[in-house]
Amino acid sequence: MTIRHLKIFIAVAETGTMSGAAQRLYITQPTVSQAVAELEKHYGILLFERLSQRLYITEAGRELLSRARHIVGAFDDMETDMSNASHSKIRIGCSVSVGTVLINDLLDIAETAMPDCVFSVTVDNTSRIERSILSNEADIGIIEGIAESEELTLLPLMTDELVLICGKNHRLALSGKINFKDLEGENLISREKGSYERNQFEKLAERMGISFNRSWSCTNTEAIKNAVIKGRGIAVMSAMLIKRELEAGELVTLDLDELPIRRTVHLIHHKNKYITPAIAAFTEICKNYA
Repeated sequence: MTIRHLKIFIAVAETGTMSGAAQRLYITQPTVSQAVAELEKHYGILLFERLSQRLYITEAGRELLSRARHIVGAFDDMETDMSNASHSKIRIGCSVSVGTVLINDLLDIAETAMPDCVFSVTVDNTSRIERSILSNEADIGIIEGIAESEELTLLPLMTDELVLICGKNHRLALSGKINFKDLEGENLISREKGSYERNQFEKLAERMGISFNRSWSCTNTEAIKNAVIKGRGIAVMSAMLIKRELEAGELVTLDLDELPIRRTVHLIHHKNKYITPAIAAFTEICKNYA
């Protein structure tokens, strides 16, 4: 069993066909079939079910796929590092709040302390950042809340709060203390599915038996803030995202008994990830900043 076997297996799993893997890797289809057969013989397991000329990955295949991605990723990282030993690269995935508020401060420190390191950043919702770590598309992630996969290692960095907000002219702005019943039927401007904020708050509302009019759903936090400022609905957002608007009086936090919800900002990586000196140094910068 070689790295080549694993790369072919990954290509088959990701394309769903032997021919698709062959086209991706610029090799023949019989070569792909032979490599998969050799892997199955080597481990004594079935990696794919072949039904009606289609391939379906087995549970054993999924287990191997997770490990193979990291083995191949580590191998490719080694090849890159050894070819360019004077430079390091860190691929960072950030959830939206972290990408909006924190990452630039962290990079300012890191780029001064680690001038030979190249940083690339992807900002997306928490669930997608988690998937990018699991598929080795990112080396580390910085997210709010808890990652779901047991394949990840979590390092707590700092705490943040989710708060309920409305515009200064909204009918609830001067209400004082409110409860969930006061929110029945309100226009809710929320993040997309997969956002930690949306999932946590809406699950809480569901347990309370409250229904919202979901008037907006978007990935852009600035769009959410602007819609709330204009009075188009209420929203739940990270407190660190709205500090400026609160100070300017454009937004009002609503005193809801069940909020704020405190959550932890974590640095995450795959538990099998090789921690390079550059990743270790950046991790220390994050811890010291927090």
